[in-house]
Amino acid sequence: MARFEPAALPELLPVFYRRLFPHGAYGRWLGYGGVVKNYFQLREFSFTLRDDVYVRFQSFGSPQELERELQRTNPYKIDIGAVYSHRPNQHNTVHLGAFQPQEKELVFDIDMTDYDDVRTCCSSAEICSKCWTLMTIAVRIIDRALVEDLGMKHRLWVYSGRRGVHCWVCDDAVRKWSPALRAATVEYLTLVKGGAETVKKVNLSEPIHPFIRRSISVVEKYFEAYALVGQDILGSPESWDKVLALVPEDHREPLQGEFPKKRDSVQRWELLKGKMERVRRAAVGGKGMPCYADWEIMLQYCFPRLDINVSKGVGHLLKSPFSVHPKTGRISVPLDLQRLDQFDPFAVPTISSLCHELDAASNNGEQEDSGETEPKRRVRDYKKTSLAPYVRVFEQFVEEMERARRGELLRRSDLQGDF
Repeated sequence: MARFEPAALPELLPVFYRRLFPHGAYGRWLGYGGVVKNYFQLREFSFTLRDDVYVRFQSFGSPQELERELQRTNPYKIDIGAVYSHRPNQHNTVHLGAFQPQEKELVFDIDMTDYDDVRTCCSSAEICSKCWTLMTIAVRIIDRALVEDLGMKHRLWVYSGRRGVHCWVCDDAVRKWSPALRAATVEYLTLVKGGAETVKKVNLSEPIHPFIRRSISVVEKYFEAYALVGQDILGSPESWDKVLALVPEDHREPLQGEFPKKRDSVQRWELLKGKMERVRRAAVGGKGMPCYADWEIMLQYCFPRLDINVSKGVGHLLKSPFSVHPKTGRISVPLDLQRLDQFDPFAVPTISSLCHELDAASNNGEQEDSGETEPKRRVRDYKKTSLAPYVRVFEQFVEEMERARRGELLRRSDLQGDF
């Protein structure tokens, strides 16, 4: 893969926006079928330009106008905001207080830095294949809950380009939700609570909610490979003391005595888990109180950590899919949930590698067809690169939304025909 140099962005971005960015599907996504008049025109975009120049309240009359502006300004980063009561680019002409965000997708932002207290391999902006499993678990848990518990259909999951993932829930009804409904959803999806000074961040009590049981069954699939082998959370007295601090005192002391006799993290975990299961079985028989310390540990170390402020505010901006990360050069690509376990953030194409692939394709004797129209040639261009499968995931998401919209319109016309 061609090495990315941030200094090369001014030369690479014009090629990216002219030949690689999926303008067609992008416009169809944010237009939502044109069902609501002026929906696209009322949407806020913000651009981060060269030298960190930040421009808010951009809006465009059509996807084609947005495309021309992207090719004119070549932003380093694109953020998407709300659909407003008035055109965002005219917000200064509107009476103060009248300009208000009306709608936006429900969004989630999961950032690896929020797990720094429980990952040993990396910290801050760094990630590796070991800790990336946390993002896989987060997507699995949140997506299952969105669909099965909350009845949501249209979810676009996107790699941020560096150290996290974003989710866009695009259902018509959800886009209209108030900040209170959005906050309540994040609250439902939150189990890890408390700041850096809080030792025990997960506290379970009976009856255990089905959401928690289902989340545990997701974590269990990854826990041994990720936490016990990869992070080795019970590998040394220092690390196992951190884990045992989450266990009630009356169960902690016997484990502290037994742990040194065991060979590794896997054996120590089996000991801890076995003890908790016995305590729970005894409680069912009326002896003592149940203890879920093993579940609490699994959740504290692996459960998704959401930024409530990103999700709650209707006017909150979030980085757009297919933005280029200015530090890594990686493209913010959609995730294929069918192949989530195979996703490798380090294999995501960079803007440098894509431009290199375009050059290689041109050098392979593919002459520019001067008779071909610009849009047709551009569709061909991205297909010559490793961006193609990610664009296909995005197109399938948009097509599925369009199919659902047509189905809903047919259903409504049939209902009206009944009268």
